[in-house]
Amino acid sequence: MFFLDTPEPGIARLTIDAPARRNAIPVAEWDRLAATLAALPADCRVLLIGGTRDFSAGADLSEFDGFRHDPAAASRFRQAMRAGIDALAAVPVPVVAVIAGGCYGAGVALALAADIRVAGEKAQFAVTPARLGIGYPAEDIARLAALVGRGQAARMLYAAEVLDAHRAAAIGLVETVAADVWEEAMQLARQIAGNSTRSTRMLKSVLNDAAGNADAAFDALFAGPDLAEGLAAHRERRTARFA
Repeated sequence: MFFLDTPEPGIARLTIDAPARRNAIPVAEWDRLAATLAALPADCRVLLIGGTRDFSAGADLSEFDGFRHDPAAASRFRQAMRAGIDALAAVPVPVVAVIAGGCYGAGVALALAADIRVAGEKAQFAVTPARLGIGYPAEDIARLAALVGRGQAARMLYAAEVLDAHRAAAIGLVETVAADVWEEAMQLARQIAGNSTRSTRMLKSVLNDAAGNADAAFDALFAGPDLAEGLAAHRERRTARFA
């Protein structure tokens, strides 16, 4: 259900394609997500992730009955989901989640692992474990609270209410709402892909709190080829052509 392609040079696109089940993700596909992300092209400068119609209904609830009496299966589900979501968060280049329709449960956790979220006018969001009598992974609760604040995260988790795109934008769950969500995301991806990948990788690592070597990485970029090209482009009033 995960399909990786390259619509334009430097821009990779990961499509979640199981519309019959609203892109709900079974255990085996969480495993496949991590493996697919490990195969990103070497020249990838930015990754788009989105679904056909819906973004994702989250985990595949049809499997949950089997977890009720099999603790090992439930643990296996948790580990596979964690590996898939964290693999997306660990992608070293910027990741843009493109959310055209429904985004629920673990689908929200997947979107939270992206760097930027672009929503369509018909997008809807809900974190629904309280409706089912289950929990939500601690790592994903932490990401939600970091993005929208503790109070808004608490409301989403406890009430499990559905938010439309504009409400999601108002609380900071998404950064942009667009009438043509894929075109908006592609324009953003082109802008990112046109910048220095060495810079965006360094900036992402610091945003992700991997700041242990941030000073060394900052200093090293001054000696790199991208600064020379960036300064030349600035002097010549042209678009920089980064390798």
